[in-house]
Amino acid sequence: MIKGYKISCKKEDMDLVAIHNYIVRSYWAKGISLETMNTAIKNSLCFGLFNNMNEQIGFARLITDQATFAYLSDVYVLEDHRGQGLSKWLLSEIIKHPNLQGLRRIVLATSDAHGLYQQFGFQALGAPEKFMELHQPNIYK
Repeated sequence: MIKGYKISCKKEDMDLVAIHNYIVRSYWAKGISLETMNTAIKNSLCFGLFNNMNEQIGFARLITDQATFAYLSDVYVLEDHRGQGLSKWLLSEIIKHPNLQGLRRIVLATSDAHGLYQQFGFQALGAPEKFMELHQPNIYK
C-alpha cells in the first residue's frame, strides 16, 4: 500500500471520462471513442488507481478468461503521480489478484516500459514466430 492512494477493481469506482481522457491520447489507442472505452471496461478485469480525493490517477485492465490467459492493456499512471512507485504497486496488485492465479500466460504490448514489466517476470516472447495478429491500426479514426 502507498499512503494517500488506493486501488479498486470495482467497476462502479472507475471514472470512465478520466480513463478515456488519457487513453484517447495514448499511442496505443489514439482516437478511441468513449463508447468503445466503456465497452472495453465493462468486459475486462479493471484496476483503478485513486488519490486521497478519490480522483482516478491510474488504470490498467486485463482481457481474460480468468482460467488460462490474460492480455494486460491500457496501463497508465498520470504524469504528476509518477516516481512514487505507483506503477509497481499497481502491477504487484494485478499479479497477485486471486482471479489471475494459475494463468498459463499473461501478455502485453509496450513500446516504452519494458524495464518495469521485466521486474514482474515479463520477458520478450519466447517464440514470436508462433504468434500472429490481426492489426487494424486506423480503426479509431
